[in-house]
Amino acid sequence: MAGERREAINQLQKAEQFRGLHVRGKPLILFNIWDAGSAKAVATGGAKAIATSSWSVANANGFGDGENIPFALAMDNLRRIVGATDLPVTFDLESGYADAPEAVGDAIALAINAGAVGCNLEDSLPANGKLRETLAQVDRIRCARQRADATNIPFFINARTDVFFQRTVEQHNGAMVVEAIKRARAYEDAGADGLFAAGLADISLIAHLAQASPLPLNVMVGDATSSVRALAEHGVARVSHGPRPYLMAMKALEEAARAAG
Repeated sequence: MAGERREAINQLQKAEQFRGLHVRGKPLILFNIWDAGSAKAVATGGAKAIATSSWSVANANGFGDGENIPFALAMDNLRRIVGATDLPVTFDLESGYADAPEAVGDAIALAINAGAVGCNLEDSLPANGKLRETLAQVDRIRCARQRADATNIPFFINARTDVFFQRTVEQHNGAMVVEAIKRARAYEDAGADGLFAAGLADISLIAHLAQASPLPLNVMVGDATSSVRALAEHGVARVSHGPRPYLMAMKALEEAARAAG
C-alpha cells in the first residue's frame, strides 16, 4: 500500500509539473517518441516531458495509424515508456478508441492507471477523418474529464481539433480559424486543458488562433511551419514534432544499413 501511495503522489507531482509547462510564448517542446528506448534517448537529450506519437507507435509495431494498433498493446507500450523515464508522459489517445463518451472515459482511466499525466483526444473519426459534431465531441471530453477527476490526478486533456485537416494547407483561411475558436471554447467548457490545431502551418493564422483561443495552443512542426522561435513570439504554448523523430530515426537506420552492406 505504501508503494502504491508513493506512486500516486509521484504521478500527481508529474501531472502538476506537466501542466505548468504550458506557457503562452514559451512553448513546451515535445520531441515525440514511440517506445521505452526512444523515451530514454529523448529524456537524456534534455526533454522536459515525454509525448508519444500514435503514428510512430503504430508503425513501430507494424500497424497503420488510425487506432489500428490494438488498444491493449498501446497500453502495454505506455506502461513500459512510463517505467523507463522519470519525466511526465502524455499519451496520444487518438480519438479515444471509442465513439461513446463513457467508453472514452474508460480509455482515459486506463491511461491514467498506466501512468500517463495527459493525452491528445481528437475530434475526427478514425475511419475517414471527418469531423465529429461539436456537441458530440463535447460529450466525449466531458466524460473524459469526469473520469480523470475521479482519480485525483490533474490529467491534461489536449483537445485536438482536425478542422485544418479538412483542407490542404494552401486552402486554410480565417473562417477555419473561427471554427477552431468556437470548438476551443466549447471544449474548454467541457473540461479540456489545451487545444491542438493539427495541420495548421500559416503563422498569421496560428497567431490569430493563439490569441483568441481560451486554451493554450499546441501546433505541430512541419516543413511548412515557422521556426519554434516564431511560434513562441506569436503565443504558442506547446510544439509537437509528431512522427518526424520516428521518420528521422528510421531514415538514419536505413542509411546505416545500406552503408554497412
